[in-house]
Amino acid sequence: MDRAQLADFLRTRREALQPEDVGLPRGPRRRTGGLRREEVAALSGMSADYYGRIEQQRGPQPSEQMLAALARGLHLSLDERDHLFRVGGHPTPQRHPRGDHITPGMMRILDRLEDTPAQVINHLGETLKQTRPAIALLGDDSRWTGLSRSVLYRWFTEPRSRLIYPPDDHPMHGRYFTARFRHAYSHGLPRTTEIVDALLEISPEFAAIWAEHEVTGVHNAPKRFSHAELGTLELHCQTLVDPGQSQTLLVFTAVPGTESYEKLQLLSAVA
Repeated sequence: MDRAQLADFLRTRREALQPEDVGLPRGPRRRTGGLRREEVAALSGMSADYYGRIEQQRGPQPSEQMLAALARGLHLSLDERDHLFRVGGHPTPQRHPRGDHITPGMMRILDRLEDTPAQVINHLGETLKQTRPAIALLGDDSRWTGLSRSVLYRWFTEPRSRLIYPPDDHPMHGRYFTARFRHAYSHGLPRTTEIVDALLEISPEFAAIWAEHEVTGVHNAPKRFSHAELGTLELHCQTLVDPGQSQTLLVFTAVPGTESYEKLQLLSAVA
């Protein structure tokens, strides 16, 4: 670990970012360019004191998880992320599409959707980052660990994961999630085999659907969501794909003038 290089690199990246780059208001009292330390800490999901000690060349060596969080919070490119890991004293993450590093361009788009339900998922159906309205609509999907990070695995092993959809739509979603996952599986993307093998052992429902060999791409038809406070919402899901990282940005919208549109406006208040 090179404390001086790590601190200097973080400081220069922080000062190079503007509030608008990460979806934050500039505010009339901001006198200097760049982000404040506490803003970087909040974007990275850590305390301001912990981040400040790193920039001041104090404190313990950051873990790989902390460095990955800083890379996301600072919107680093893959080359910058690798450099961050090296000066932080850790081996650089593998460069094949693990799907855990959101590119700066995708992060900039997501940051500008702070009042809209939106999230970035990878080829495994793992949620990497959500806006607050998305958490209010879908729940905090980033809290899961292990195989349960995958929406496909949760669908067939965690009954509560189905509560966000009306019961009549459950068979459709089970088939869709499975068909979408087969697309990633057939391309040999990392860890897909691990999830399929685990589900084949524990879920007869999954095994029956998997045996039908359905494959599908993006599903553009409207979906119904069940919300504890707002009731049923019918939403369209727009997608933006980053093929280099095997990631997809999902943005949930409603037709203006509909009841679902009005409910969607209330979602920010719920969030």
